[in-house]
Amino acid sequence: MTKHLFNSLIILLLAATGGMSQIRPSDSIIFVPLIAPTIAINFPGGDLVNRFGIHSSLGGNASIKTRKNWVFGVQYDFIFGKDVKEQSILNNLRTTDGFIIDEEGAPAGIDLFERGHTVFLRGGKVLPHILGKDKTLGPNENSGLFIMGGVGFLLHRIRFTGSTPQLAGEYFKGYDRLSYGLGLSQFVGYMHLSNNRMLNFFFGMEFTQAWTVNRRGYNFDQMAVDNERRLDMISGFKVGWVLALYKKVANEYYTD
Repeated sequence: MTKHLFNSLIILLLAATGGMSQIRPSDSIIFVPLIAPTIAINFPGGDLVNRFGIHSSLGGNASIKTRKNWVFGVQYDFIFGKDVKEQSILNNLRTTDGFIIDEEGAPAGIDLFERGHTVFLRGGKVLPHILGKDKTLGPNENSGLFIMGGVGFLLHRIRFTGSTPQLAGEYFKGYDRLSYGLGLSQFVGYMHLSNNRMLNFFFGMEFTQAWTVNRRGYNFDQMAVDNERRLDMISGFKVGWVLALYKKVANEYYTD
């Protein structure tokens, strides 16, 4: 569903370029579809800090910037990391020597990683004149302070690598702590759309709060039902390289 939503929005953005007037970014505030791959380094907070450490995310967004500098779109991020703090969840599978045994009776090399996804519908605005009415925070009025807010979805879980019968088939679901729920996001940073259309980017701080629940319902290591509600928080520094889909304006030459 997420993939179809993202692809549909990109198609709409591409179609929108067909009706755009040929206006230079330096001339005025322009309507322009934007597509941006993103990368971020994130710091957990709330209940999430007890499960994972610092992690990264790769993603992308598709959005539309209006002639009033409003921006609307969708952001997707794939979360990954290797700092899993709940290493003890597999202790009940270990021998007295501290090993987990694989299907051949040898010590299994089981590693734990963080995996997750976020999807947010977002809206916000570019504010070019925060330095004063006659000054712009960038090369033109399409650049400036970039503020966004959104509502969406956060999912995270523990991923296991290695082979052992105790985590094969459906058994891993009793250990992976799959959790997800609705959330909010906020972004404060800088948007840069250059006059020559070649150097377009944004960067800033992003904050996420999500109310999640363990969707497996039962933890094998604890031999107990887990339906505790969580407040998972993420703070991160995000950078995006922007592909602005406006038409190229042909050079005009005048002769006497």
